Amino acid sequence: MSRKIGNVFQYIFLTIASVVSVFPIFWMVIASTNKSVDITKGTLLPGGYFMENLKTLLNSDLQYMNAFKNSLLIAVITTALAMIVSSAAGYAFVIYKSKGRERVFTIVLLSMMVPFAALMVPLFRLFSKFQHMGPLKVIALNTPMAVIIIAIATAFLIFFFRQNTQSFPKELVEAARIDGLGEFGIFFKVFMPTNKSVYAAAIVVTFMTSWNNYLWPLIALQSPEKRTLPLVLAAMGSSYTPDYGMMMVAVVIATIPMAVLFFIMQKQFVAGMTGSVKG
Repeated sequence: MSRKIGNVFQYIFLTIASVVSVFPIFWMVIASTNKSVDITKGTLLPGGYFMENLKTLLNSDLQYMNAFKNSLLIAVITTALAMIVSSAAGYAFVIYKSKGRERVFTIVLLSMMVPFAALMVPLFRLFSKFQHMGPLKVIALNTPMAVIIIAIATAFLIFFFRQNTQSFPKELVEAARIDGLGEFGIFFKVFMPTNKSVYAAAIVVTFMTSWNNYLWPLIALQSPEKRTLPLVLAAMGSSYTPDYGMMMVAVVIATIPMAVLFFIMQKQFVAGMTGSVKG
């Protein structure tokens, strides 16, 4: 009897938690179909102004779709490069033995304790100098690579891949070496295909982080045509009389790529995160 009562309370708690979690998304979608006046009144009923709000957004001076393309480009390239660089670093920390390996990894972990606010000024001064250094102009300020380059090797991703590599069968590496496969071949043809769920989890986390990144793009991307979605959304809210209907449409569209990516990789994401905990 007590177990049944406990299950009832558990279901009630989970139901309340689900409603609280889903309600902001529900309200966001409903608000995108209403006028700004109706949104301020707190209406929870769908309206018929979604297309009107969308037209207002696309015809505004915010260059929303251009910002969408910029965010998508930066997020995709960042995710692709981060999967290679960070996973290679995590792989190397486990597979290759050296005397200073643990000390270097400790320094990598300690870097997580440094707040990004303490790095903004040094990074700004560094990337501003790249404008006068020939080939390095591609990663100078006001270029997409200035945002991408600092996110392809993070301490979290390196730690994440290192923890999963510890449970990777070392016998596969030795067998591949005996068969004559090179170190790069082992990494790309053996390690990466074997850890698809780990990469799926890392892809979701990295893409979401890059997609929502605000502070460094605000500093690095100085031209209006180079702005990303978080910068445009922040500009919408800073106006004297914000159009909430237009803002909600913008937020709904900005949410779609992350939602699609998560639902496509949902099973692999859960398996990858669970595997990292077990490892």
